[in-house]
Parts: sequence; C-alpha cells; structure tokens
Amino acid sequence: MTALAEDRAGPPLRRQTDYPDSPLSRALKQPLLLGLFLNLQDIRFSDLPTSSTWTFDYNAELVKRADALGFEIAFSRTQWLPKGGYDGDASLDAFVALGAMAAVTKNILLISTIHVLYGPWHPLHLGKLGATLDHISRGRWGINIVTGHRAVEHEMFGRQRIEHDKRYLMADELFDVLGRLWSEDENYSYEGRLNPWRLHDAWITPKPLYGRPILVNATGSPAGIDFAAKHSDMVFITSPGGSHIDSALATLPPHIAAIKDRARAFGHEAKTLINPIIVSRDTEAEAQAYAQAIHDNKTVLAGPAFAAHGKGSNQGYDSDAHAWRGRADAAHKQGLGLGGNIEIIGSPEQVVDKIAALHAVGIDGLQINFYDFKADFDHFEERILPLLKQRGLRL
Repeated sequence: MTALAEDRAGPPLRRQTDYPDSPLSRALKQPLLLGLFLNLQDIRFSDLPTSSTWTFDYNAELVKRADALGFEIAFSRTQWLPKGGYDGDASLDAFVALGAMAAVTKNILLISTIHVLYGPWHPLHLGKLGATLDHISRGRWGINIVTGHRAVEHEMFGRQRIEHDKRYLMADELFDVLGRLWSEDENYSYEGRLNPWRLHDAWITPKPLYGRPILVNATGSPAGIDFAAKHSDMVFITSPGGSHIDSALATLPPHIAAIKDRARAFGHEAKTLINPIIVSRDTEAEAQAYAQAIHDNKTVLAGPAFAAHGKGSNQGYDSDAHAWRGRADAAHKQGLGLGGNIEIIGSPEQVVDKIAALHAVGIDGLQINFYDFKADFDHFEERILPLLKQRGLRL
C-alpha cells in the first residue's frame, strides 16, 4: 500500500478536541461514552416480536430519549442494496436522517454514515453540506466515513469495486481537501490525483464552529487503521475474535493498542467505539432465555442477498471487508448471531461487569444495539444505567 499523504499545505486544521468547549470535548469528559447504533432499516433476522422499526419517528424518539439520559452519540448503518437485499422492506439514509435529528435534540452527537466514494462525492458538496449541518447542530454533527466493501454497491453507482487499499488512499485525498475547504481563508484550487474531481477558486463559508465536523471511521484492516489514525476522532472497531464476549476480551487489547499508537504517531488521541447488542433481563436465566428465543426464531430469508449464508443483509454479497474475519475463525468462541459486533447477555450486574471489562481493555465507548429498542432501552435505563454510575463508568 502506498503511504498516506502528509497533511497538505495550508492553514493548520484544528479538531474539536482542540476546543475545550466543543461538543466532542464535553462528551469526552465521561469515563465511558454511550451511544445508540440505530436500525434505520428493517432488520428482521428473527420472528420474535419486536417494536423496532426503520421509521424516522421511532428512531428520532429513541435519540431524543438517549439525549435526555445523557448519551453522547447516535449513528446508524447505511447500505445500498438491490431489491431483495434488505431483511425487510425499507431503509432510510443515515446521512439525511441523523442530520434531521439535530432539530429535535440538544447535546447528543449525531454521526451520519456516508459512503464517501459512491457517486463520487465532490468535496465542495460534502464540505458545504457538512458546514451547514455543523451550524444547524451547533457542532454536534459528524461523518462516519465508509469507503464501501461490497462490489454490488459500487456497481449500483455504475463503477467496479475499487481495490481495498486504494479506497483509503482516495478517501485520504478527499478528507485532506475537505480539511482545506473547512479551514482556508482564501479561495482554494486543487487537481484530484486519485479522485475524478478538481476545484478552482473553491470557497466554503461559514466555516464549521470547531475546526471541522467530528469524524468517525469503522475499520479493521491495516489500510483502514492508517486512515482512521490520521483523520478520525473516534474509531468504530470490531472484535478480532468474533462476537462472543470472551473471545472479544482476549483479542481486543493488541488491536486497540495498535490503533491508539498509530493515532499518536499522527499527533492525536483516537477513541475506540464498539457495537454490542445488549440482551438483559432481571436474572441471568431470564436473559439467557430471551437471547435463546431470539436465536430460535431466526428467519431464513430468500433472495440473492442470502444465497451464500441463508440470512442477514450483511451476508451473501461479495465483500472484501477485513473487520468481520474473526467470525470465520474456528479458534474463537462465537455467539448466537443476535446482531451487533459483540453480544453482552446477562443480568444487569453481569452486563455491567462485561462493560467494565471492555473498558478495562481499552474500549472508550459503546454504540449499543438492542433487539427490541424500546422495551430493551427501558430495561437499560432502569436497571443498568444506575449500576454504570455506581461503578464510576458514568458521571
């Protein structure tokens, strides 16, 4: 892989962490960040009844509730799949949906997932839209940077899938240029080297309130980690050991250390986020029974998306993603396939013990997934959140 470019000439680009009063700096005062990983698409991998739905109103209510409880972050996946590719019938765009939630929230960080190489995006478009949402949200909006790992998605936009490492070089050039647009005090011209765009006397105003919008990157490959270490404030990681909590705890420490060390080489501290599904009830037996019921009612779906694996919109299409390879390693324990990157199952006390263990190995925040978002969030608020505060994981 060709090395990432050094920061291109221009005014120093400041991050939100350079401003003590920025939304991100305020959020990072928490020992453990809490967030929601929303389902803005119809996830139906089990027939066990759930209130969860893709609709904007349902998810906006969840985010408003999380905001009121002091959660720091909300974001969601976005996928571009052909007909028959989703579990259910509908999928909202996370860029638009999370941006729209700025109007109904006060403090929570709203991170829009954007496939930055599809189309492709012109940096002027993304720069202007980003600065606008930054001002609407008063600095609470950011981008979850995705370069696209499925061939079928690139093909939907009329392109062949770009080679894995080259995608990160293209994204690196894009975000270097965006950094210039968000910081330059004069017109800026640039000829794309890896990307098919150019700028002549380009100008973005107003500038973002705190240097630039918050940047997040979900990754697991060396090329992705290099990109995230350079650009991202928070790195959304997966467990190298698969979804079982024991294997996750065993394999995460060197993975986290490598990411944080690489970020320090670029001159800043990166925070790590991970996406657990939390399945909890008042007792361990009740929680295990709930998890087993979700598993026992798993649906085998038809159609091209599921031909290879039989279920789930994350499976079946050709992918060159590195982050999920731990699930194919027989040396690791695997979970029940309940969703999320890792599974946390148990009584409230057991859930908090597992969360504390993740924090101890270097996880800075959780982007939580629930099977039934409304009912399970009720349980989390009433039974788990107070214990997190008692353990010193939340202020």
